[in-house]
Amino acid sequence: MRRCFTRWGACLVMGMVGMRVAKAFLSPFCPHATAECPSNAAFTTSSSCTGHAMRSPPPLFDLPRFSSARHAYSSTARAASVEGTEASRGVEEVVFHPADEYFQQVPHHYDHVEDYLVHYEKSIKDPEAFWSEIARNFHWETPWEETLSYNFNRSAGPIHVRFFHGGETNIAYNALDRHVAAGLGDRIAFYTERNDLEPIRESGPGGLKDQYTYREALEEVSRIANVLKSMGVKRGDTVGLFLPMVAELPLAMLACARIGAVHTVVFAGFSKEALADRLCDAGCKAVIACDGVFRGSKLIPLFHTVDAAIQLCNERGHIIQHTLVLERLGGDVAGVHLTPGRDVWWHEATAKASSACPVEWVPSEHPLFILYTSGSTGKPKGVLHTTGGYMIQAATTFRHVFNVRPEKNDIFLCTADCGWITGHSYVTYGPLLNGASQVVFEGVPSYPDVGRLWHMVDKYGITHLYTAPTAIRSLMREGDEHVTKYARSSLKVLGSVGEPINPEAWKWYHEVVGGGRCPIVDTWWQTETGAIAIAPLPIKGWGQKPGSASLPFLGIEPVLLSQDGKELEGPTEGLLAIKSPWPSTLRSIYGDHERMEQTYFSFDGYYLTGDNARRDSDGYYWITGRADDVVIVSGHNLGTAEVEAALAQHPNVAEAAVVGIPHDVKGNCLYCYVTLKAGQAPSPDLEKQLKVSVRSQLGAFAAPDFIQWAPNLPKTRSGKVMRRILRKVAAGGKAINVEDLGDTSTLADPEVIKELIANHV
Repeated sequence: MRRCFTRWGACLVMGMVGMRVAKAFLSPFCPHATAECPSNAAFTTSSSCTGHAMRSPPPLFDLPRFSSARHAYSSTARAASVEGTEASRGVEEVVFHPADEYFQQVPHHYDHVEDYLVHYEKSIKDPEAFWSEIARNFHWETPWEETLSYNFNRSAGPIHVRFFHGGETNIAYNALDRHVAAGLGDRIAFYTERNDLEPIRESGPGGLKDQYTYREALEEVSRIANVLKSMGVKRGDTVGLFLPMVAELPLAMLACARIGAVHTVVFAGFSKEALADRLCDAGCKAVIACDGVFRGSKLIPLFHTVDAAIQLCNERGHIIQHTLVLERLGGDVAGVHLTPGRDVWWHEATAKASSACPVEWVPSEHPLFILYTSGSTGKPKGVLHTTGGYMIQAATTFRHVFNVRPEKNDIFLCTADCGWITGHSYVTYGPLLNGASQVVFEGVPSYPDVGRLWHMVDKYGITHLYTAPTAIRSLMREGDEHVTKYARSSLKVLGSVGEPINPEAWKWYHEVVGGGRCPIVDTWWQTETGAIAIAPLPIKGWGQKPGSASLPFLGIEPVLLSQDGKELEGPTEGLLAIKSPWPSTLRSIYGDHERMEQTYFSFDGYYLTGDNARRDSDGYYWITGRADDVVIVSGHNLGTAEVEAALAQHPNVAEAAVVGIPHDVKGNCLYCYVTLKAGQAPSPDLEKQLKVSVRSQLGAFAAPDFIQWAPNLPKTRSGKVMRRILRKVAAGGKAINVEDLGDTSTLADPEVIKELIANHV
């Protein structure tokens, strides 16, 4: 059992009024209440309902401006929407509300934020009944026997989370077959927007399609699944995917899931070494690859990277048996030479395969995918997600956060790559589980010009756009005219993901891109959470604060902790943690469960996110940065240890330390301190070599922006590098004072600081 609510002393009681829940996605829930109990004990329960009388719980949030008079927000009266001014109340006190007309045209599944809060409290107080009710909307070949069991307390035994135990399902069936069976087979599942604007060239006998209906997607998924089976891939085997952002990538993911295979998608910008690391760690039996792709005007020969990575795997003793190769470019453009007996062309293999493939029904906790994310220890972490719980959370967050209405012909665009969790949850699984239509974008927002996104919005009638602050800031710098020359009248909701969005970019996104009409859902979540955890939903009465991720999603109970693991009450700043599990909680780090426990559960009773956050007087959360040594650059999580290791491989380098500093476009960039070996001298040529080395080992997105030669690094007497000092020096430059660096008493040599400041680049 566990404590059900977190209450802040500063909270004011807000009465729960007008339970207008008839149109909500969720059915009424089990009304019985559970008693408070210790939060750190292992917990097991079933979803049975004993029919206790309903009690009205106290509110979790103080939302004074939600229940007071609200200002309408429209393109003709934007100024009236700002409650107060930044000068008098600070940025966090600027609250935006869409106009009532917006909600008349785009109603949410919840009529008002107060309705949402009622359901939120139920999701925290009785998660078993809550999630059981949602899960019944999906197909289960075998019903579950137990909704939830978990342990978040290391001292009580191994950390574990288990949802829908005893149930059997298949996420590919729920994403495709279920909709076709419901008569929606002719609905568009994917439009593919290629890198180039010219008409798409058919490639190979199978061709590459501009679009897939749900029926066509199901047939292609079945063909791919049958090809994988012919290669000997079976339930529980792992398949690596190294593909560009074309519709065939999510189809390949679904093909793996259909037969119970585990997919691990690797971002197609990684180097051969990084790809090999992941293929070997996951134990991949087969790889699905591509000949090559143009990204902007640059040719990327993807298969060369795959071929080299497979050779590295072979040298390490892990043999990749089969490779299925998608012909994207065709001819000799990418210079592909297949290895007989190992490599086969996608179009040739699928042309011979049946368009029907039996579904492999798997237990709810059967592994669905392994997705690698950077860690502070150097070695990437293979985050493991399982089938049933992830399916429910990805689908539910997509439905409520974005409020996409497939029956109203809404079109969704998420610009994320499937090599990251956003592409998994909000390109492949979330939209398809809801029967949505979407655009898959192969290119970049700045090619062939910086109006590309807005051109796509008008071309497809995109209603919901989900992109990264890096892209928003980059396009903002180019000028409003590149946006306003397009109509963009179809847009309904704008989303932000990957890193905190600064208030200036938020307002530009809202006013210029959305014309002041569209709510912005600024989402916070992680690879490990599997789905959106904190976000402002586009619900009437839910005020939006530029730069704040707002309030938690259903079933998520965030808390702020002190450095010693104590819960902090009221408006404060601390370590962001989550109490009790949610369906898409990570289950393990593949092959290293102990590392998962040490990384995320060092305080009993809490999942530690690794982020710092601030909570304001209204209970809104503001993400303030990473608490560990991971830097988010252009939405990519980069482990500083990986970059340091890449720098240190150069024969002239003795040691390196890498930190992140703010960047106007990328959010953060890498600032590297490099100590050379005795007898070696810094030079522009050596700096270039180091940047090239990092690019070749990790990928272009990991290339350092700044390299500072540092004869010495600030270390404690025990030899630990004080990264806090390095961050402040990197960000402050030569203007910083030693006094501004805080306590330096533990430094072995305080004079190092002056040297670092003097040599700042």
